[in-house]
Formats: sequence, C-alpha cells, structure tokens
Amino acid sequence: MSMRWKKVIDHLIATDIGNRDSERLYLLYKSKRPDYFSNALNILLNSKNILIISDFPIPPSMIPETDGPPGALALALALEALGKRATILTQEIVKEGLKDFHSRVVTEFPNVSDFSCLVSIETPGRNREGKYLSFSGLEIRVRPYDELFLKAEKLGIPSIGIGDGGNEIGMGNLEIKDERFSIIRADELIIAGVSNWGAYGLVAGLSIEAGENLLKDYNEKEVVENLVEVGLIDGITKRREMSVDGIPLTLHEKIIELLNEIIILNIP
Repeated sequence: MSMRWKKVIDHLIATDIGNRDSERLYLLYKSKRPDYFSNALNILLNSKNILIISDFPIPPSMIPETDGPPGALALALALEALGKRATILTQEIVKEGLKDFHSRVVTEFPNVSDFSCLVSIETPGRNREGKYLSFSGLEIRVRPYDELFLKAEKLGIPSIGIGDGGNEIGMGNLEIKDERFSIIRADELIIAGVSNWGAYGLVAGLSIEAGENLLKDYNEKEVVENLVEVGLIDGITKRREMSVDGIPLTLHEKIIELLNEIIILNIP
C-alpha cells in the first residue's frame, strides 16, 4: 500500500494551530528521521503488552491538563480492539476521569519488564539539570515517569514519545540545547500540534494497517467532559473548561473528523 497516507497523517497532526512552534520542531525531526511515523506504527503492531503514560501537572497549581489523557485513552482502546493489552499509568485524579472508559488505568509504577512497549503522551521529561520545567520557566512537580523510559532503554524495550512543545518525554531525540527541553529520548518521537492529535494519528495509522476503523466510535467530547468534571484544566488557559491547549473542542473534533476521512479513503 502507498506510503502517502502516512505522510498526510503525520503532517495533519503536526498542524501548529496554537502557534507554539511545534511546526518547526516537526520539520526539524522529519528532516532527521523521515520514517518516524511508520516506525512508531511498527513498534505498536509488534507489541503485545503496552504501557501508556500520560500526566502533565500545570504550574503553579500542579493540576493535570486535558492534553494527553484523551489521547492515551483513544490509543489504549484501539490497541485493545486489536487484541493487545494496554495499561494507562497516570495520577489519581486523571484515573478518576478515565476509569469509566477503560478498566486498566493504574497509579502505581509497574515493573517495566512486564511490558513490550512504552508510550508517553504529554508527560514531562527532565532537562539536563534533572529538572522538569514549563515553557514559562516554572518548575513542574511531577513523579519521575521518565525513569521508566530510562529503564526500558537499558532493557531494550522499545518506546514512543508524543509531545508538542519540547519539555516532554521523547524530546531528547531532537538534541536541542535549551534548558526547557527534555533530554529523555524514545525510540520514536511523534511531534504534534497538540499531543492528543499525535495519539489520534497513531490510531488512524493502526486502523489503516489493520483494515478496521478504530477511531470512529471514539467520543472526545465525552472524555474531556469527564476529565474536566473531576478537575482537570486546560494547560494554556489554566481553567476548567471544555478546551484543550487553549483550542476549542470543536476544532479538535474537526481533526478527528479529518483522520476518520483519511481512514475511510485508505481502507480497501
């Protein structure tokens, strides 16, 4: 099958609607590693037991944001539909917002060796000084989820990082010398305009590879509503509202609609 749909998806999910420099990072990484999206799909397709991590506390309140968990859920449900086992690791408040949709949401750090692949979606990674920084330079108080990726690397367990800014797990692949950027690497990095979109793009790719639309029944509005209800906030506005990264939910829904159209056009 033509590779064209992969290029269409990776370009769509990197759309920099929020004007936050993700497009520059995407183009930089794409020039270094043009097959990253295809490689990430292969990792997922060849993995049986996947750990998906998502938790980004927003300073100064340290309340987690609505970017990340919806994508983690969509990816977990798609992997389960393919007969794989997907576990989401996050903090308690996020678990509360996701537990109605997926039974395997945990808060205790598991044994990395139990998994065949790790995926991070919008989770802070440490910088070269060992700190977790926001892009406004504030320190983020977050559990060391990136330790799991360092352990996975030592054990030879493949990993995928999804981010939209530079301070997330996986952004170490870019090798950018900026104190706000994470040095934590992943085997493959997905750079998206919004991290949720990176996960949705992978679900679209898995759908085409499997010949089954795994995104069509996903209701982002319902998921974000649940997360906001338990207390999650928009990471940009820092308010409890039906938006993600300062972008209205209606626009996020359009991205999912476009991905669904790409799936329909490319499933025989």
